[in-house]
Amino acid sequence: MPKLTHLDCKGSARIVNVGAKKATKRRAIVSALVLMKPATLQAITANKIKKGNVLDTARIASIMAAKDTCKLIPLCHPINITNIQIDFRIITKPAGIEIKTLVEGYDRTGVEMEALVAASLAALTIYDMCKAIDRGMRITDIKLLEKSGGKSDYHAK
Repeated sequence: MPKLTHLDCKGSARIVNVGAKKATKRRAIVSALVLMKPATLQAITANKIKKGNVLDTARIASIMAAKDTCKLIPLCHPINITNIQIDFRIITKPAGIEIKTLVEGYDRTGVEMEALVAASLAALTIYDMCKAIDRGMRITDIKLLEKSGGKSDYHAK
């Protein structure tokens, strides 16, 4: 079993020392899914939600979240992010919105946590803006699809 890098020899939490690592281009892609009633999806796509444009707001929240990940996840390093892209895909059966986040940076450690936080916040923003008409929405399938640029690249199968 691989050693957990965020624990010292006594089992106490610690931030990983990345000072000796070489800075490289890093990239991560994450997806998430928000499932909802068909009427909720129709209201979002017709821009009929009283709080405003749901997808534009979710995109901005997602970008802000990626940039602040080190303030939200205790042992994450601040990352030199160079690119953030947030895409939404409307799904009709079952009704929902697929979120895809891409985060790139040039640093000594990866950007997968930034991409995961970005996707999660986009989903939470969609939920928050639509909960008045659909409390049964479900946020599901938040997952890392791709990670590259470090010593351990990952591509979901």
